[in-house]
Amino acid sequence: MMGTSILVKNGRIIDPSQGIDYVGDLLVEDGKVAKIERKNGHTEERKGRKAEARKNGSEEEIQEIDAKGMLVFPGLVDMHTHLREPGFEHKETIKTGTLAALHGGFTSVCPMPNTNPVNDNPTVTAFIIKRSIDEGFCHVYPVGAITKGQKGEELAEMGLMFEAGCIAFSDDGRPVMSSIIMRRALEYSKIFSVPIISHTEDLTLTDGGVMNEGRLSTTLGLRGLPSAAEEVMVARDIILSELTGGRLHIAHVSTEGSVRLVRQAKERGIQVTAETCPHYFSITEAAVRGYDTNAKVNPPLRTERDVKAIKEGLRDGTIEVIATDHAPHHLDEKLQEFDRAPSGISGLETALSLSLKLVEEGTLSMSQLIEKMAVNPASILNINKGTLKTGADADIVLVDVNKELKVEAKKFASLGRNTPFEGWTLKGMPVMTICRGKIHEIVEDGETGNR
Repeated sequence: MMGTSILVKNGRIIDPSQGIDYVGDLLVEDGKVAKIERKNGHTEERKGRKAEARKNGSEEEIQEIDAKGMLVFPGLVDMHTHLREPGFEHKETIKTGTLAALHGGFTSVCPMPNTNPVNDNPTVTAFIIKRSIDEGFCHVYPVGAITKGQKGEELAEMGLMFEAGCIAFSDDGRPVMSSIIMRRALEYSKIFSVPIISHTEDLTLTDGGVMNEGRLSTTLGLRGLPSAAEEVMVARDIILSELTGGRLHIAHVSTEGSVRLVRQAKERGIQVTAETCPHYFSITEAAVRGYDTNAKVNPPLRTERDVKAIKEGLRDGTIEVIATDHAPHHLDEKLQEFDRAPSGISGLETALSLSLKLVEEGTLSMSQLIEKMAVNPASILNINKGTLKTGADADIVLVDVNKELKVEAKKFASLGRNTPFEGWTLKGMPVMTICRGKIHEIVEDGETGNR
């Protein structure tokens, strides 16, 4: 009998789910975390296991990885991503999107349902899961649509989709404008114990806007999206969550007002969680100058005041999750006029590096950052990820916090090259992930080498 184990040695292991933060060794056996010990803790045990294996007429292969000087923590969990398949494979596929995830340190991703056909029934859910098993590089947990066709008119088959593998429900990309439909969805969330992820946007207020409403939008001659369009729906959904006792998760928070509303709701004991994305705390509406469509996103980039409020919301725990809202588009689509170009940023491969800036500037500790990118999203979604506890799946990322890399979209693993961070030099990069018992070494030319 042949066994294969992986020993990650000498790394700084950080696992907020267990309160671990020390230099040590991590042993993986049969794709599971077998043991964590302080530095050199496995040396004698490893020798003993090899001797026992020889005695029994077998030999155990142990693959050693020296992580000296690196961080070792649970694989990141992106609870808000777009893999585009089925239907929009010219933008992204499950194969390319999950490879991009590994490059960003993510070992689990949750694709939104705005595919073609929409993931509003168990057949589409099953297709996504099967394709991810056959071709994906990491774990995929589908998010089902709240309403049929994401039209906001009739609830989708939530029970059947839950049974098929959906771990949350959202009409992301479109808001649920009907309050009664949203109420019913939140009531169902209690039955299945899953979050309803709300795309908070009042379409009657956005009215065709394409960037943040303010002086800059007027100067550029572009129709604006007011902060109130987001905040009105955040307030409505909080009220509905209080009414129903349902599990509400606010997606891609972008404004100071939204942070304040979520904070107040938590103080009142309402079941609401929230996420933001790296672009909402890294850049402002100023990135749109020059009509750069790579900076067109929905909700739009906001002001310095909003950025400050979002950072404070992350610091004080109002915002529990940093997600990517990875939204890849074909190059030709982003080359259109600003009004016509689609919204979205290809974010999987830059999210961790951008978020590490929060640690560097003192907004978050390293442990808090890992909580927001691994532990908390897994907890909200009720999936057994984001931890290095004994027996957990060995989903692990190794990060070199001193490694610098210039962002070159042409080297992305994702098909989506739409990033406003082109040319930026980022510090702190994933160098290796372990997922599904496989080691994926990330090299600078945009490829992933499997050991």
